[in-house]
Amino acid sequence: MEGRDVSRDVTEAREVDAVNAEERRVAVLRAIVADFVATNEPVGSKALVDRHNLGVSSATVRNDMAALEEEGYIAQPHTSAGRIPTDKGYRLFVDRLHQVKPLSGAERRAITQFLEGAVDLDDVLKRSVRLLAQLTRQVAVVQYPTLSRSTVRHLEVVRLTPARLMLVLITDAGRVDQRVVDLGDVLDEEDVARLRALLNHSLVGQPLATASTRMSELPEDAPDGLRSPLLSVAAVLVEALLERPEERLVLGGTANLTRAGTDAGALRGMLEALEEQVVVLRLLTSASDPGTVTVRIGEENESEDLWSAATVSIGYGAGTTALGGMGVVGPTRMDYPSAIAAVRAVARYVGEIVGGR
Repeated sequence: MEGRDVSRDVTEAREVDAVNAEERRVAVLRAIVADFVATNEPVGSKALVDRHNLGVSSATVRNDMAALEEEGYIAQPHTSAGRIPTDKGYRLFVDRLHQVKPLSGAERRAITQFLEGAVDLDDVLKRSVRLLAQLTRQVAVVQYPTLSRSTVRHLEVVRLTPARLMLVLITDAGRVDQRVVDLGDVLDEEDVARLRALLNHSLVGQPLATASTRMSELPEDAPDGLRSPLLSVAAVLVEALLERPEERLVLGGTANLTRAGTDAGALRGMLEALEEQVVVLRLLTSASDPGTVTVRIGEENESEDLWSAATVSIGYGAGTTALGGMGVVGPTRMDYPSAIAAVRAVARYVGEIVGGR
């Protein structure tokens, strides 16, 4: 009985040692990632001991680095004495992030003030891209709100001349679309008011796709005197309602790629992927949850042009419904904790602004 207890104690001690060794190696990996992100230079064991309080000897750090290299988490570039993280190493680093670096109070206030100064949806998205690029020093991308989830908030009808109207379509996501309609008929102010009331009664609160169908059917049931003008209005409005602004992206901070010391081949691939907006659009469309940041590293990215890159993306919107996606694209040697915090914070503010418009 005593022998079995001793044996169990030895086994448990070995398991504890194994856990401690794994945690220590993850700590060494974190230190390597931090130093490589900061310097873009391979990291040696002596530098780790000097710069980080790892609580172990240089020999132990060297052994841990050897184990990490054997498992594919770090690699030795060329004949350098130092090591750099691999994509597998970055993935373990991101997966083991216990907490994301919080934004400072000043940063949060700056985000709020900067975004609240926006005058319309286009301005909100342009400001968001500038903010993300500045905060992360990566390329920032934001997708326009998706049409399929937007509804008509208001339709204004303005009489420019007796035979010409301006239509202003406003959605719940803040999209504002202005169109001019040449009627071929003459309407007085009273007719314009009746037309405005009829359009808003029929379309407000409707999803855009549904609204386009209702709009095309509306002239059939129109009162006398409005049928012909409604046909002209319908032709213009249906086109506006069926446009797909979610296929538009706002991009900023491309120059950050050259400042990051990205090698020429990786830089070319990233620029080609950004130019081919379908690749980035697919990436952002998959970011469907406003509460979850998705990090893709290297070959986890679908496009081969991004196999030397990392992407950090999230959905933005009101509550749990994503209206669009946003994120950053950069080299795998990026500051992941800061990028994740910035993307999450900006998405939350943009969601509040766009979702509440």
